Amino acid sequence: MQAKIGILTISDRASAGIYEDISGIAILETLQEYLITPFTYSYCVIADELELIKEQLITFADKESCDLIVTTGGTGPAKRDVTPEATEAICDKILPGFGELMRQTSLQYVPTAILSRQSAGIYHKSLIINLPGKPKSIRECLDAVFPAVPYCLDLIGAAYLETNPSVIQAFRPKS
Repeated sequence: MQAKIGILTISDRASAGIYEDISGIAILETLQEYLITPFTYSYCVIADELELIKEQLITFADKESCDLIVTTGGTGPAKRDVTPEATEAICDKILPGFGELMRQTSLQYVPTAILSRQSAGIYHKSLIINLPGKPKSIRECLDAVFPAVPYCLDLIGAAYLETNPSVIQAFRPKS
């Protein structure tokens, strides 16, 4: 089965057309570099609204059968930043190691990384990863956690992803 990836940008201003979404595009470009497995993707930009985020995550997972859903934005401490709450509200399991590693990685670059609330979880057969909103931070965080993503997808019965080893090395235990 061909992999399907959902890319969701959560931003009041980008969804209102005040500025162009560069974060969602950064996710797509990074995944295109990482993966040698062919994949299709769905892309959406929405406002920072809890119910809207939950609805779009469920749509990506259930209606569009996305194996991997990667979000950007809404992970800070501001009142309207509710992406982790939306993710946690729908997920069957939360994977705190993703957020821990992303924050640890970001702390090497900026002291405000402790304010970020990146997270990840599993909803049915979809892995959802919440990333920060800046393209540079997106790449740093994905570089840190992506080696575990293909194996996680294997474990939950999602599509098989193979990475380009000259760009990023996926880890799968030897059986």
